[in-house]
Amino acid sequence: MAQVTVNIDGKAYRMACEAGQEDHLVDLADRFDSYIGNLRGQFGEIGDLRLTVMAGIMIMDELHDLQALVDANAAELNDLRTKAGSADSAQAAHEDELASVLENLAERLSSLSKKVSGVEK
Repeated sequence: MAQVTVNIDGKAYRMACEAGQEDHLVDLADRFDSYIGNLRGQFGEIGDLRLTVMAGIMIMDELHDLQALVDANAAELNDLRTKAGSADSAQAAHEDELASVLENLAERLSSLSKKVSGVEK
């Protein structure tokens, strides 16, 4: 297990992560630190815990919005798949009907051909 030191709100935190995930963890910590910094700039010194809670709630709000977007996209994708399946079924039915008409036409042509051949003899 790898370890990295991240800085949030001017404080260093030593954290463990899976090997190869160090840069990702540092990036996440930097992003969280920017939330804390923005909140501190807006509200001043209101306490570390309060800033951390507010940043966490802001992140959860963004996560909620993103999850709603993912859910909406998943529903739209499911609807499109259903429509595509219906269109495929309709096309298959149309192709079956066309094949039946062509078979009927071929039988009629064959019958006419036999009649014409019988007349010529």
